[in-house]
Amino acid sequence: MVKGRFLVLAVAAVLAASPAFASGDAKKGEKVFHKCKSCHSDKPGVNRVGPSLFGVVGRKAGTEKGYTRYKGLKGADFVWNEENLNKWLKNPRKFVGKATTMTFRLRKEDDRENVIAYLKTLK
Repeated sequence: MVKGRFLVLAVAAVLAASPAFASGDAKKGEKVFHKCKSCHSDKPGVNRVGPSLFGVVGRKAGTEKGYTRYKGLKGADFVWNEENLNKWLKNPRKFVGKATTMTFRLRKEDDRENVIAYLKTLK
């Protein structure tokens, strides 16, 4: 019985330490996304200095159709999920290395959660 309680407590601790992505507000995220618009579009197929972020959630990194300027993400082997987007937005160079040209960071966790919630609506 002790092992069972320990397991429940361990799972609860992990869940409590995980980012609360579900709490993001897409409306607020759309406003925060204005900071991103100088380099990224939220429209399908509209690439700028950075790739379009339409449909980015669930997409393999470095694979936006028609965008060829990938440096730090060329050959990346991960999918843009909530956890990876959060790490990227917090510090792109720490996440993938100095080869990336993206240096912009969203320092506030709420801003990251809200932008991720907004990106999830772009389907």
